[in-house]
Amino acid sequence: MTRLNDNYLKLKAGYLFPEIAKRVKEFSKTNPEAKLIRLGIGDVTRPLAPAVIKAFHDGIDDLAKAETFHGYGPEQGYDWLINTIIEKAYLPLGVSLKTNEIFISDGSKCDSANILDIFDTSNKVAICDPVYPVYNDTNVMVGRSGEADEKGYYAGIVYMPCTEENHFTPAFPEQKVDLIYLCYPNNPTGTVATREQLKAWVDYATKNKAIILFDAAYEAFISEPGIPHSIYEIEGAKSCAIEFRSFSKTAGFTGVRCGLTVVPEELMAMTAGGEELSLNKLWNRRQGTKFNGVSYPVQKAAAAVYSDEGWAQVMETISYYMENAKVIKEGLANAGITCYGGVNAPYIWLKTPGGIGSWDFFNKLINECHVVGTPGSGFGPSGEGYFRLSAFGSQQNVAEAVNRIQKKWGK
Repeated sequence: MTRLNDNYLKLKAGYLFPEIAKRVKEFSKTNPEAKLIRLGIGDVTRPLAPAVIKAFHDGIDDLAKAETFHGYGPEQGYDWLINTIIEKAYLPLGVSLKTNEIFISDGSKCDSANILDIFDTSNKVAICDPVYPVYNDTNVMVGRSGEADEKGYYAGIVYMPCTEENHFTPAFPEQKVDLIYLCYPNNPTGTVATREQLKAWVDYATKNKAIILFDAAYEAFISEPGIPHSIYEIEGAKSCAIEFRSFSKTAGFTGVRCGLTVVPEELMAMTAGGEELSLNKLWNRRQGTKFNGVSYPVQKAAAAVYSDEGWAQVMETISYYMENAKVIKEGLANAGITCYGGVNAPYIWLKTPGGIGSWDFFNKLINECHVVGTPGSGFGPSGEGYFRLSAFGSQQNVAEAVNRIQKKWGK
């Protein structure tokens, strides 16, 4: 009989967000009259910007005419989109990139998982705790871990706890690691890394010949001056870091699907024989073999995000969500709940009232307030006792959710 990949059997439970969806479905079935407010999964709710919609339509219209029809596009993405990203997203940060160093994809979630294709399973991985579950689960799936212990830590993976005591800032691993996942602004805690903190990580990776996998999916939400938007703002990062970005939250592309990965030419890794090779070339080969590129209309829409009109509209939507974040954070604080984030990221990371368990708080919140959030323990063992609320809702629903929580837990 055909043998399956036993590594999948190591996973402790279903992926976090489908599990939440399952519980919400069960609640709605038994409580059909309840008006649920969903502040759990980080899915956007505002429509695409008008300039983006126009470009999307223009791209589709091009496919309707023989003289402008596009079939297979370049697997790496169209140069006109890549060069727009270089000019509009990176050069203002003082970061100079080459066209062949940016790869357009269908999302940073996919890329942060697929990047493992070009690394040997013997590499030791360090992951923050709590963190976006994809980093952990995909390493388990490819066979880089052993079984999980009673806390949920997998043997073979190095975890870097991010707690209130250390200001949600991971300490350097005490043992030698080869791949380091960093996510800033952070999902789920909503915290950011300063230039000095990122410089320390770049220096650490350079000294230890490790590679940083830097998830910058929420960089557009940064509001405080001086906070880096890209790892490449740090000197030396091009030789030790891969960066992932996404249009999902920045421009509302969660259902459209578009992201990008930056792999600098000078980033190297070693073969089993000790030879240094370019990871840019390996990732290019991987994408050319396993990926057929993002559709032409989607890339037209993505380019429109960076037009003067499009960017103004996108930032207006981001401001809308961040006003929601402010309302949530201030409302929780007024109810006596300790919380973090909500300033440079669309997430509020709160301590559960009375120290109750994360899933217990989920149950109380949905049953007594009819509000859906995300249990902190779903992001890792150090997330136990915490809870994430998303600002991706309507202002009316957010205000109502905060009002319900204040009535339940307000002092």
